[in-house]
Amino acid sequence: MTGRTVVIGGGAAGIAAARTLHDAGQDVLLIEAADRLGGRARTVRLSTGHVVDHGCGWLHSAKRNPWTAIAEQAGFTIDRRSPNWQLQWNDLGFPPDEKRASDEAYARFEDAALAALDGPDRPLSDFVDRYDPWTPMIDAISGYANGASLFEVSLHDWAAYENAATDDNWAVVEGYGAVVSHHAAGLAVRTGVTATRIDHSFKTIRIETSTGTIEADQVIVAVPTTVLAGGKLTFDPPLPAKQDAAAALPLGIADKAFLSIQGPLPWPAHAHLTGNPHERCTASHRLSPFGWPIVESFFGGPCAEALEDDGAAAAFAIDELVALLGSDWRRRFTPLDATRWRHAPLIGGSYSHAKVGHAAARQTLAEPIDGRIFFAGEACSREDFSTAHGAYETGREAARPILQSGSLY
Repeated sequence: MTGRTVVIGGGAAGIAAARTLHDAGQDVLLIEAADRLGGRARTVRLSTGHVVDHGCGWLHSAKRNPWTAIAEQAGFTIDRRSPNWQLQWNDLGFPPDEKRASDEAYARFEDAALAALDGPDRPLSDFVDRYDPWTPMIDAISGYANGASLFEVSLHDWAAYENAATDDNWAVVEGYGAVVSHHAAGLAVRTGVTATRIDHSFKTIRIETSTGTIEADQVIVAVPTTVLAGGKLTFDPPLPAKQDAAAALPLGIADKAFLSIQGPLPWPAHAHLTGNPHERCTASHRLSPFGWPIVESFFGGPCAEALEDDGAAAAFAIDELVALLGSDWRRRFTPLDATRWRHAPLIGGSYSHAKVGHAAARQTLAEPIDGRIFFAGEACSREDFSTAHGAYETGREAARPILQSGSLY
């Protein structure tokens, strides 16, 4: 046996790592600073009784996404209908000719970016025409996808994701976050335990935490890049390359506002509206997920940053929807909930993007130290970063050498 492994961080990556080791008969303890598991995968119940995802909500690349099979095996319900992101319900505020022009502008941007892949890394903003009327829409899409503006995102990093992703995006009726936390059933878990320092000076690793010192033979670190870059978790001896890599992979921001709807619904389940396709700051509105009388409004990048004040996102969403649907709709919407991921303790953001020139930081962050300290999390994934399935795969990958070393004894 390899002795005890401690996994630090109870998000998708940490749960996957601990589950892998536990199911192989290893001695493993999962510690999590929050009072719940899931990390950036979080399902909550609204006052209306409906469940929604504050964090990841779509099984991206669903046919190859391991959470799809995990959810089905655990009895969760998967809705395979399209999210309809490419459609504008009733063409409101986005008529077909403008939609075609927008799509053509995005295709030009994508072609120009991919054609430059063999050259040096550059910001995605290099591949849009600042005078093109659809550049604001492309920047808004960057906010949704990357949590950051085109100016902040690395071409090489973005292309790695784009080339690997598929267009099958499915949803879990009971919540994606519920699937992730359910996967921890039966594991040895301690919540409310914040790791602050890892002393790997000696054979036995000592992990200093808010509740005392924990000893381990191996450690898997599965925390957001903000924790490492900000020095909230340190190492002795220091690991400056890890801190630098984490700093090169900052967390962008994506937030959601949830509204209830009174009265009859004129649209089918999973209908979609872009609030204002001519502005950088606009929401992607998911109308009636699963046929429920709610709206999930999604904001990304600088737009989300600007709306993190309490109540701002919901007010903005209602204004956009009323502008499209008519003034009578204002009385039909009631704010229910909103996320503020930038303010989430020991998270401080949504998902990582590489700074320009730093796409290789993902590999640096993922590399193990002395065969005893391993790293996992969506930021460690070279192709599926920013997703729960990318986090899952890195957790499994971090556990694999521990299992292989155990097989030698």
